[in-house]
Amino acid sequence: MDDKVPLDALAGFSEPTRAWFAGAFDGPTPAQCAAWRAISAGEHALVVAPTGSGKTLAAFLHSLDKLANTPSTGKVRVLYISPLKALAVDVERNLRVPLRGMQAAARRLGLPEPEVRVAVRSGDTPASERRGLLRHPPDILITTPESLFLMLSSAAAETLSEVETVIIDEVHALAATKRGAHLAVSLERLAASGRDPQRIGLSATVNPVRQVAEFLAGDRPVSVIEPPSEKTWQLSVEVPLDDMTELHANVGAEGEAVTNSIWTWVVPRILDLIEAHHSTICFVNSRRLAERLTAQLNELHAMRQGEPYAQFDMPAGGTARSSASPGYDESSEVAIIARAHHGSVSKQRRLEIESELKAGRLPCVVATSSLELGIDMGAVDLVIQAQAPGSVASALQRIGRAGHGVGAASRGVFFPTSRGDLLECATVVERMKQALIEPLARLRNPLDVLAQQLVSICLSSPRRPDELFDLVRRADPYRELPRAGFDAVVDMLCGRYPSEQFAELRPRLARDASTGVLSARPGARQLVTTSGGTIPDRGNYPIYLAGSTEQVGARANAGRRVGELDEEMVYESRVGDVFTLGTTSWRIEEITVNQVVVSPAPGAPGRLPFWHGDSPSRPIQLGEAMGELTGRLATEADRCAAELPGRAGLDASAVTNLVQYVRDELAATGVVPDDRTIVVERFRDELGDWRVCVLSTLGSAVLTPLSLLLRHDLRLRYGAEPQVMCTNDGIVLRIPDTDAQPPGPEIVTGIDLATVHETVEREVGASALFSARFRECAARALLLPRRNPGRRSPLWQQRQRASQLLEVAREYPDFPITLEAMRECLDDVFDMAGLGDLLEQVATRRIRVLGVETEQASPFAQQLLFGLVGAFIYDGDQPVAERRLAALSLDPAMLDELLGRGDTEVFDAGVADELAAELQRLAPGWQASDAEQLWDLLRRIGPLTGSELAERCVPDSNADPWLAELAAQGRVRRLDVGGRAMWVVSDDLHWLAPAQLDDPRPQAELTASAVERLCERWARHHVLVRPAQLSERFGIDERAVRASFDLLCRSGELTRFGDSDLDDASTRYIHQQVLTTLKRRTLARLRRSVQPVSQQVFAGFLPAWQELDAPGLGIGALSAAIDQLAGVPIPASMLESLVLPARVADYRPEMLDELLADGTARWSGAGQISDRDGWVQLWPGDVGLPSVDDPPNPAAAALLDRLRSGGAWRAADLADTALTEAEAQRLIWELAWAGRVSTDSFAAVRQWCGQKVQRRVRAPSPRRRMLPRTIVAAAHAGGGVRWAVLPRGELGPADQRVQDVGLLLGRHGVLTKPAVVNESLVASFAQAYQVLTALEERGTIRRGYFVEGLGGAQFALPGAVERLRELQAAHDAPGRTGPSPVILLASCDPGNPYGAALAWPELEGHRPNRAAGSMVLLAGGELIAYLERGAHSLLVARQPGDPALSEAFAQLADTIDAGRVDEITIERINGDPALEARRYRDDLVQAGFAMVPQGFRKRRRA
Repeated sequence: MDDKVPLDALAGFSEPTRAWFAGAFDGPTPAQCAAWRAISAGEHALVVAPTGSGKTLAAFLHSLDKLANTPSTGKVRVLYISPLKALAVDVERNLRVPLRGMQAAARRLGLPEPEVRVAVRSGDTPASERRGLLRHPPDILITTPESLFLMLSSAAAETLSEVETVIIDEVHALAATKRGAHLAVSLERLAASGRDPQRIGLSATVNPVRQVAEFLAGDRPVSVIEPPSEKTWQLSVEVPLDDMTELHANVGAEGEAVTNSIWTWVVPRILDLIEAHHSTICFVNSRRLAERLTAQLNELHAMRQGEPYAQFDMPAGGTARSSASPGYDESSEVAIIARAHHGSVSKQRRLEIESELKAGRLPCVVATSSLELGIDMGAVDLVIQAQAPGSVASALQRIGRAGHGVGAASRGVFFPTSRGDLLECATVVERMKQALIEPLARLRNPLDVLAQQLVSICLSSPRRPDELFDLVRRADPYRELPRAGFDAVVDMLCGRYPSEQFAELRPRLARDASTGVLSARPGARQLVTTSGGTIPDRGNYPIYLAGSTEQVGARANAGRRVGELDEEMVYESRVGDVFTLGTTSWRIEEITVNQVVVSPAPGAPGRLPFWHGDSPSRPIQLGEAMGELTGRLATEADRCAAELPGRAGLDASAVTNLVQYVRDELAATGVVPDDRTIVVERFRDELGDWRVCVLSTLGSAVLTPLSLLLRHDLRLRYGAEPQVMCTNDGIVLRIPDTDAQPPGPEIVTGIDLATVHETVEREVGASALFSARFRECAARALLLPRRNPGRRSPLWQQRQRASQLLEVAREYPDFPITLEAMRECLDDVFDMAGLGDLLEQVATRRIRVLGVETEQASPFAQQLLFGLVGAFIYDGDQPVAERRLAALSLDPAMLDELLGRGDTEVFDAGVADELAAELQRLAPGWQASDAEQLWDLLRRIGPLTGSELAERCVPDSNADPWLAELAAQGRVRRLDVGGRAMWVVSDDLHWLAPAQLDDPRPQAELTASAVERLCERWARHHVLVRPAQLSERFGIDERAVRASFDLLCRSGELTRFGDSDLDDASTRYIHQQVLTTLKRRTLARLRRSVQPVSQQVFAGFLPAWQELDAPGLGIGALSAAIDQLAGVPIPASMLESLVLPARVADYRPEMLDELLADGTARWSGAGQISDRDGWVQLWPGDVGLPSVDDPPNPAAAALLDRLRSGGAWRAADLADTALTEAEAQRLIWELAWAGRVSTDSFAAVRQWCGQKVQRRVRAPSPRRRMLPRTIVAAAHAGGGVRWAVLPRGELGPADQRVQDVGLLLGRHGVLTKPAVVNESLVASFAQAYQVLTALEERGTIRRGYFVEGLGGAQFALPGAVERLRELQAAHDAPGRTGPSPVILLASCDPGNPYGAALAWPELEGHRPNRAAGSMVLLAGGELIAYLERGAHSLLVARQPGDPALSEAFAQLADTIDAGRVDEITIERINGDPALEARRYRDDLVQAGFAMVPQGFRKRRRA
């Protein structure tokens, strides 16, 4: 041992520890030696050393040795904190090696075996294990910052009172973040609760070191261990094609597919490297790319193994953002070569993938940053980085996964995906070799984290503010926290808000007015437990395996979680869709409000999911280095090209592409953006507007605030809002075509340095970025708690709640969360110092700004524009139109409806009374049941007298003891108001009696601002208020009250109601929030009054609504029927035999011809069904027909062009030397069935169908040869009729959609999603929904739950709702007797609800459908029987002998006798041969059917 290990390095360890280490390693690394010296001396230490230098063991070994040789205390003694849950689990697994080795060495030495318990607590730890850790604390606890916070907020804090050592791994990942600030305060709490533990920080990438050391230990001295790095890096940048602008390629075994993607070239090379190495990690920058690249690697690998090229169509529901995977997974015969690993894959799945890679069973893992930090992935011999990693620090962490062992070389290969990406990759590799890590920013005073920690600290015991202030200031992020900022946060948590508009925010802390002591209010512990932490909640959907939940919507059992999906991805998915996650295909079985339930779909092609996230900004140091390299390539191309392979690891193709990239830019613009040059390039886009590109590589942290300055200046310059987009490579501005001079370099050089900060603050305050950050800050500060702990909180709901709070907070810039959101934007998101330095250098001309005008975008500008694809997808938190409408814009018509005018009172008095009782806390469930609730009640609606407070307490309670308790704490006071003694919360004295805060019995001093606030509070908690009420109650001059009400009206808080003048005593006011609630409850009561009808009643409603139960007479009835049938495709053979006669009792064909001839109606074809039938649509003459595609047949298209010249043509008129009359007639019918031409009568269609129908051909007999059938008549059908082009597409898309939805509403009365989908008028229900919601907002239609079981998206005309009520009442009437009449309809008739709005009833035999030629028999909406197309098969829904069935057969026979239907031969009944269905024989025979060998036949009676 002594020969291999220096004695002084291990001298401080016990003999078993020395023995194990000497047997396991050749010797300690320099980092370990230096770390052990500092740790053994009890110093706080920051260990900075490359990946694979043994940092983690250096930190742990001293503690392990100490734990092994000292008795256990029964509490946690070593706390290891990891920024990643996966890293925590990895460390726990790796600690087993030294522990087992030390135990084995002790046994060999005859010494007692050390017993050291290690446990992990994170968000994935089950509750049962957490309880076990509380009962039996481990010696070493491995946890995360969030779990440590939760432990300090609970009884588990007691187990941490004797912590001796805290190890923080990957400390650089926390130091400049809010998670780090959160952790820093937690560590100070830990130090204050017991002994101050020794702190050890570990990292491979730290800059600046001193700043991170201060973060680690605050004001305590820290020993920095940073030995010289001996790490060996083998880095290269590969481009697998000579010209990255020529991407066209044929792929597949036979070259059957064409692609223009860079990945076509990159993926094969990546696969070559994977197959040439034993273990590979491929890093990408997004979860979606991880899934996509994994799928492509497995697909290509399968092709190389002999599988065919998997070219397939996009699965249903695929979107532009969601490509697809052919489904190579564990079920494939070809072994998969790669798996995806990222944060949306479940914990169990990630562990399986990591284990398979370490064991050598999996050649490659495609990962995001989930494997970047410190996780030991075993003997990885290659790391591939697809696209630039974003920073040098990230690249070092990722490439460091290869050669993770001590002294091993780390090999990494970079694959850029564009020429701009190549420039960044080259710069990153060059800086990696020089260890030029980007410096971390310093986080200062995050107020939202402070608020959360203050509530948590007060959970254990009341605390004085001074004590809390001193504690927090010991944490490095709060070292400069001003007392004013601290006090503002405390005031916010205690409920001292600047306005009554914040009254709905519940205070989290209570303050004793006499001592100032702060204590947690009831509910605070649950709030901290469920809403604590700093990671923003994105509202993602968890995915669980089907069958792993005990009930629908319940939380899945542990271990059954598959992963998670983005909320919008789920919104775009449907049950039955297949998606790929973690290399496995999953089929969606159920989507609930909280989760997605899936089942495995082995081998099925599926969509690749997408996730929305923020792209990190490029560090300004990296951006400057990219500019410097660009400048060298522009001025010293040959020399730089010769140096690049050695300095940046570029291969020959990479050098060629990079040099040519800069040369192309020089050829296009004559200048390149470098570290001393900004280029402002302008050109016109395809619409003729100006595009201005500000080209600079400084990164979005600098360029985004610059873009805000440019937006502001251009708005003032052009008087319109410009479109501005920003990326890491520049800014794009779109300026509408104008006569004014387009922007040039002056937009940058002309910026006023004195107003930069003020302008950026103003612009960012109105941005989506600020709204998003405000939402996250408010959630961290516990102002937007989870309403249902344990359940998913939808992102749209979080945004809606945050936007309501932001509307109020915008008026108060000193509100702590407003301040913090602005600080986060300016300090954390933006680099305002970098922007200031940039603009200063521009002003002093150390950086030049050059303008160029080009015909089209230059190569650098193309790179910038390419990066903007999808820039506006899911854009931030600005409310969409629906939420703006939901904000309730007040108008007189709405007020008339809700509140009534004059003597008419529209709203139900009960609604107003219920609301008033709740607002005044007089209603059961709203009354106070303890002192805290009484205080909260008084805070909201005080001042109140003692008797009024007693009325607002639960029955059989006494408010006096509660008031005495609150008064003793100084939280409530008596106040004389208008000669009456009233109770108020102490904080209200600051505006009700500011000069008498110390008086034992203060008198109200109602200034103008106090009167205004009192009026607002009064209006907020009453339904309708009059000035006289406040004047009498509080002794205020009524004119002052009226003036305050008028001021609140002007600000939009109140609205005036009443028909009298302003000075009239009858004028009343209502608060906008109260009015919103009143409207919602009024409409809710109205909707509840309409109880949903049964589907049986609705089935009877639809024929009745279309008047099929009482057909009309005459041509007027036919015109009304056409209005109702507008746009419905109907078989021509059934239009005049069934559909129109069902609506017009005396229908004759000449009636339809008359309407067609005078233009009252039109007909169009909608597709040919067979050689004797086709779909036709009838249209009222005054509606616009939707556009259709031109015919694909060139001859038909040429004929259509001739017809477009105008006039009406016969087939003979169109015949010429190149076109016979018969051919012209055939083409005319092709155009007719395509809906392009029509006639002014229906005779031609009758002739077409009639001749076909009359000529029947018998089935061939085995004994007789069937002669070939030649049908000539069809060619001349309509030969003498004149044809004309149908006008289509006359309406714009929006107007066409509104018209078509109106037709659907008129036809159905009550419109549901299935009914819309069944018809072809509107492309999708989503498009119809937009129109329907707009019509509902205008009051044209109503939305409600009108029919049971048809979903919530039901819209109805007012008259239809009344008709439904009537039918339900008639159905429920006790004396209802007599059968409903039977009607015969075509199955596709819109009057048949089955197969459209309603599902078909379960029948014996097969399932019915709405195919052409089939018929249904209905009675009162109920299905009696169904005849399949051809009328050879009958499905019966009633039992034999049922009167309705007998009437149905009789109705069918009468229709045959009337000549409307040809003879019918029923060969099968309910799937059985008809002659075997003897129980229906009597009913059929009685109706006139005769038994024949085939079954039952009915011919027309002579």
